[in-house]
Amino acid sequence: MSVAIARAGAERVDELEPLWLALHRHHREVSAQPVVADDAASWARRRAWYLEMLAGGEDVVLIAERDGRPVGYAFLHLHHGPDDTWPVEGRWGEVVSLSVLPDQRGAGVGTKLLDAVDAELEARGVRDLQVAVMAGNADAIRLYQRRGLLPAELVLFRFGRVPDGGEATS
Repeated sequence: MSVAIARAGAERVDELEPLWLALHRHHREVSAQPVVADDAASWARRRAWYLEMLAGGEDVVLIAERDGRPVGYAFLHLHHGPDDTWPVEGRWGEVVSLSVLPDQRGAGVGTKLLDAVDAELEARGVRDLQVAVMAGNADAIRLYQRRGLLPAELVLFRFGRVPDGGEATS
């Protein structure tokens, strides 16, 4: 059973819900920091963000399908440069999300999705790619590093107000 990659837009966003929730639950397992506990709220926010980005007309969803069933996806967002910090002059891509169902992980689905991302970027003349990875997601970090992506920025969060330099409360 091979995996086919379908190019999609807003018309298929609702099909991503179980795939997003699989990723969101995985984030809860690997993250040392709190992640939104309510799956429905997380999906509603993510869905709205996807639709907003897709309305711009340049972003794309790449859906991995096995026997017609979605088993993974990559959401590719395009930024316009130049950037003030990184040496990108024109557009650059960002994999906003890459999710593979748990029973499909390790079977090359993520690699096929990233191959499709690279083909999409090449077709658009875009050379630079950014990917954010949840701290603690060692498997994803290894996958991206095998593809030539390297750490470039560390994002730190504080949840809750820190009164008088004390500890954050949430």
